[in-house]
Amino acid sequence: MADRPRFPTELGELLRQRRERMGLSKTATAQRAGRVREVVYRLEGSQEASVSSLFDVLRALNLVMHIEPAGLPTMEDVAAAFNRDDDDAP
Repeated sequence: MADRPRFPTELGELLRQRRERMGLSKTATAQRAGRVREVVYRLEGSQEASVSSLFDVLRALNLVMHIEPAGLPTMEDVAAAFNRDDDDAP
């Protein structure tokens, strides 16, 4: 799992992993965030949630968001992707 999520599913998985590493239930996480449990379910399930809810859950999990340009893949990255055999795919 990437630590720089580019998709909602990756973000949801990172939040779930962090919550579990901290030994928190979804209910406990929601309480720490000052939100209802449904918010944690929605974020971990890659469903719609407000930006403020996301930030509250991030805070509850002692996380911050970092925004940076995505950039383009290097020519080496592109070549490696096209030269990789299907059997070598991760």
